[in-house]
Amino acid sequence: METHEILEKVKSGEISVEEAERFFKRQPFEEMEYAKLDMHRKIRSGFSEVIFCSGKADEHLLNIFARLYERDGEVFGTRASKEQYALIREKFPQTVYDPVSRIIKIEKPKEKVGCIAVCTAGTADIPVAEEAAQTAEYFGSYVERIYDVGVAGIHRLLAKVDEIQSANCIVAVAGMEGALASVIGGLVDKPVIAVPTSVGYGANMHGLSALLTMINSCSNGIAVVNIDNGYGAGYIATQINRMGVRNHE
Repeated sequence: METHEILEKVKSGEISVEEAERFFKRQPFEEMEYAKLDMHRKIRSGFSEVIFCSGKADEHLLNIFARLYERDGEVFGTRASKEQYALIREKFPQTVYDPVSRIIKIEKPKEKVGCIAVCTAGTADIPVAEEAAQTAEYFGSYVERIYDVGVAGIHRLLAKVDEIQSANCIVAVAGMEGALASVIGGLVDKPVIAVPTSVGYGANMHGLSALLTMINSCSNGIAVVNIDNGYGAGYIATQINRMGVRNHE
């Protein structure tokens, strides 16, 4: 149960003060020997713990997934393989897997609020963009996807300016030289989160060129996350979007 739910149950008399006190006295993480699950993270930060699936042993992943689902009724994992999905689906057939973003999840229905525009320079950047978009959606943000609007055909981006400018936050995902974030930054009055991708030819250096371009952008209001870090961009974008929604209220 969430903190608000516990307090409402105390208020209505469904549970006693002593029962609520026992809930709040639980240690803020659950010891699993190979993992310490941060059960109070949502209380502190507003975001529940997410599983980074890549590299985890099958038994560890399955047990962590099961415990978080038992705790929250939903669970979200990034960088999952098809084999890991097959493993989890055997125990949780309701699990959803997206092979493009490599996200695996069981999600409660929820209202999507505000607006985040997730833009890509090219089609090859979509896997990272989808990681950002689906992260934001899981945490309750409405996402507008605007894909393949890179600077090689700037008219494609300009045709979508109204949608981009109306968002509370923009995520700009680009490989090659990473110029998309700078162009968008010069067109909007909202924060831009730049995501360099490892898409590109040799001199792209697995995303380093795009990263350096974005860090050195002359456009204002641009923050940069690590190479291919769609999850990090979606998380920050959601924080900004939540503030935008509160301000509108």
